[in-house]
Amino acid sequence: MISHLRGTVAHRDAGAVVVDVGGVGYLVHVTPADHIPARGEEVVLHTSLQVREDSMTLYGSTDRASLQLFELLLTASGVGPKLALAYLSTHRPDVLRAAIAGGDLTTLTQVPGVGKKGAERLVLELKDKVGGTGAALVEVDGGVPGPAADALEEVRDALLSLGYSTAEVQPVLVGLVGVPDDVPGLLRRALRTIGTGAA
Repeated sequence: MISHLRGTVAHRDAGAVVVDVGGVGYLVHVTPADHIPARGEEVVLHTSLQVREDSMTLYGSTDRASLQLFELLLTASGVGPKLALAYLSTHRPDVLRAAIAGGDLTTLTQVPGVGKKGAERLVLELKDKVGGTGAALVEVDGGVPGPAADALEEVRDALLSLGYSTAEVQPVLVGLVGVPDDVPGLLRRALRTIGTGAA
C-alpha cells in the first residue's frame, strides 16, 4: 500500500499530478481544491491506492483529512473513486461532513452525478460515521465557552428548514461562537448575517 508520496512535481493539471520520486513518476488523481506546488517544487501527498482487476490507481490529497473522508465515502454503496473525488471537488471536507451528518440533500445533490436517492443512501450509511458540527463549535480560542451545542444545533436546523444549504449555514454558525444570546436571538443574528452575505 502506498500511503504517501514525497517528491518533485513533474506535471500537474486540475485533476492530476505526476510526482517524481527518485526518478519514478507517480500519477496521482487529486481535486482542484488541492494546493499543488508549481512544477519542480517538492510536494507531499497522502495517497490511497485503489486496485481493480485491470488497473491500480492512486488518489491523493495534500490534506490528510480530505483523504480520510475520501476513503470513508468509498465505503458507501454506489460510491467509487471518481464519485468520491467529485464530492470533494464540489465541497470542502467540513461542509461535506456537515451535510452528511445533517441530512442536507440540497448540498449533496449539488455534486455532479448525485441524485436525491444517492444522497439519501449516503446519509443513511455514513451519517453516524462522519460526526456532527455542534461539538466543534462549542468553544472559542482559549477554551472560553460559546453558545451550547444544542442551541447551535437548533439554529442550524432552523436555517436548514428555511431552505439554506449547509455551505451557507456552517460559516454563520462559526460566527455565532462566543455570542451570549438565546436561540431566538442567535437565529435573528444568523438570518441577518446570511441576508447581508457576511459570514
